[in-house]
Amino acid sequence: MIRLLLVEDHEMNRDMLSRRLKRHGYEMLVAADGIEGIAAAQSARPDLILMDMSMPRMDGWTATQILKSDPIMRTTPVVALTAHAMPGDRERALEAGCDAFETKPVDLARLLKTISRLLSKENPIPCS
Repeated sequence: MIRLLLVEDHEMNRDMLSRRLKRHGYEMLVAADGIEGIAAAQSARPDLILMDMSMPRMDGWTATQILKSDPIMRTTPVVALTAHAMPGDRERALEAGCDAFETKPVDLARLLKTISRLLSKENPIPCS
């Protein structure tokens, strides 16, 4: 079973999205901030990380940079999940090491396609 890590500080968003993804067959791990997300990623080694970018204690930009600097986690795809839809936010997320960028509220169909594409071994990981 494919294991996803959802790093999201808002409990309602975390619960709702993790339940929706479980219904699509994914095993879900959750963390409430970047510090917890790094620890969960390093110990559980998920197949893909869904990273909220604005969180207390440690934001998603910093957490992603730390994960992508780890030789073991470097190849794990990270999808930025953010309400930040201002010009430059996508570029900032990609520069931090995210492999894709999705805005909130989450469009589940689009997110599922992004997850599928990033986990596909036949296709290179595009920055979308």
